[in-house]
Amino acid sequence: MRQSYKGSCHCGKVRFVVTADIDHVRVCDCSLCQKRGALNFRIDEADFQLETPLEALSLYQWGSLTAKDYFCPTCGILPFRRPGHPTASELAGGMEIFNGWAINVRCLDDLNISNLPQKLIYGSKL
Repeated sequence: MRQSYKGSCHCGKVRFVVTADIDHVRVCDCSLCQKRGALNFRIDEADFQLETPLEALSLYQWGSLTAKDYFCPTCGILPFRRPGHPTASELAGGMEIFNGWAINVRCLDDLNISNLPQKLIYGSKL
């Protein structure tokens, strides 16, 4: 069932609201995601409301430089990101372009993540 969730970083400087039916989390095995430990859920652009100016966050990019990882410059938490663009071979294999956000569900208030199924993403293979 779709519902609204308030989210924030640890210190509260970064605040946002998402509306979604969170029925799973994505667990990626790439080097960055393994170290960060985020549990992501993808949402459309229209379902994300940022209450903190994007310019107030720090940005980290690596690899192809198409993904944008936003984090709080004060506490260091990454509450959301813009996923990278598919490679030419991924597009040829049928992968679709996604222009929304990946939310770190660990940053959402009042969401019990203990029973959410995990979808494994093999980012290390890309």
